[in-house]
Amino acid sequence: MTETLCELVGVEKSFGDNRVLKGLNLSLPAGAVTVLMGANGAGKSTLVKILSGVHALDSGSVTLVGNPFRPSNPAEAIRAGVVTVHQNINDGVIPDLDVASNLLIDRMAEPGYGFLLKRRQNNAEAERIASQMGLALNVRQPVSELGIADRQLIAIARAMAHNPKLLILDEPTSSLSASEAERLFGLVERLSAKGVAVLYISHRMSDIRRIADRIVSMRDGEISGVFEGEHLDYEGAVNAMLGHQMTDADIRIGARGKQVLDISGLKLLPQSRPFDLKLAENEVVAVTGLLGSGKTALAQCLFGLSRAEAGTMHLDGTPYTPSSPKAAIACGVFMSPKDRANNAVIADFNLTRNVTLPFLSRYSRLSFVKRSKERDTANTMIRDLSVVCQSEADGINTLSGGNQQKIMLARWLAEECRLLLLDEPFQGVDIRARRDIGRKIRETAAKRATLVFVSELDEALEVADRIVVMTEHSITAEFINQNVDLNEILTAVTGSAPEQAGQPEEAAFA
Repeated sequence: MTETLCELVGVEKSFGDNRVLKGLNLSLPAGAVTVLMGANGAGKSTLVKILSGVHALDSGSVTLVGNPFRPSNPAEAIRAGVVTVHQNINDGVIPDLDVASNLLIDRMAEPGYGFLLKRRQNNAEAERIASQMGLALNVRQPVSELGIADRQLIAIARAMAHNPKLLILDEPTSSLSASEAERLFGLVERLSAKGVAVLYISHRMSDIRRIADRIVSMRDGEISGVFEGEHLDYEGAVNAMLGHQMTDADIRIGARGKQVLDISGLKLLPQSRPFDLKLAENEVVAVTGLLGSGKTALAQCLFGLSRAEAGTMHLDGTPYTPSSPKAAIACGVFMSPKDRANNAVIADFNLTRNVTLPFLSRYSRLSFVKRSKERDTANTMIRDLSVVCQSEADGINTLSGGNQQKIMLARWLAEECRLLLLDEPFQGVDIRARRDIGRKIRETAAKRATLVFVSELDEALEVADRIVVMTEHSITAEFINQNVDLNEILTAVTGSAPEQAGQPEEAAFA
């Protein structure tokens, strides 16, 4: 029988009148990867924060290797062997320090480490840790110069350096390419083989099928299902998480309206192949591809954050060459960026101001903001997107990650536009929130063209009329989202499809 490494019995936690954990019972076996699934607001984050020493439980008990475990802070949890890699990358790295200092920062803070910094010794140790993780990085390089994926891997490597008994990974592959994710999976498997208990929080079916030994579903502050054995019941786990049967998204492709965007011969990089793309009103097009395929580069070009090497763009028949996001917005092109923590959320503002910020002039007269009009807009979007909150006056950081994502989408859906760009709008949200967001995108699409940039194929299938595949910063295939051949799309995504594979646009809509 597998030894229980960590056990929670009757765990309760409330914040004011909000009862978040309701007598939760959970066992985490040594040497097993337990995937935790739960809708936003189910209590996953609170559970993780109790285990990692951020929050104290109100009642109940937690044991670790048979001993009472009640850490008063994260450092105490780490010393006991419970190490957490949080979903927010900024919680795992310090951008102003170099890679070596980030990998060893916890060790440097320990008593007896010494007053003088042993730079050469630290760099050697950091290189050893990086090598174990398969990180080919200059340990002297500032983390601020690295991309999101590398920062994520540094946060994970920092956690591994503690030789954890219980490793908690919160959506760890959200910023990783397929090869980087596979490297992480291999490391997790090696750790679990050594007896480490892994609590892996994810809603990505590709992750779950690859890594899970067991699945635990959570709903409304309680465990709603435990699934283990040789053949895991993935659909049953999702149903237990949602509280009802999961149904497939029903995409009904409507009539295309007036052409909005016409891209011709666009080159995103000097060495990339030129491509064409046309978008019309009442059309939602998903752009998918591996990390580094050029999805974000295309989004940034359309929003005035970068310039193309060659080619032309026309918006409603007029040449379109935005010099900045401000110029793009003035032309009716809106963009919700990925990495909401760094690029979208204004932490000091409440929900209302986070929604209305780009368009304050529309709520103002003679420099005075009409707050009642702002609140009305915010409340409409909160209702339409099923945002879980107390009121429109709540601070944005009081919401779960999925509900923050809904507010960021609300910011750009609150006003009409001609072209809406959504870069990873489902990042870090559960299946229920994903359906809410996808429904709202399609419901409001009639008077604009919509481009949704996604890494997960199931996300594209749930929201798009048409799926466009990018590899090496060029469009290589496209598919109409009806009776689609998944293997053909996957072949195109991995870069093995011939150029211009799939149905050509003209034939598809003839």
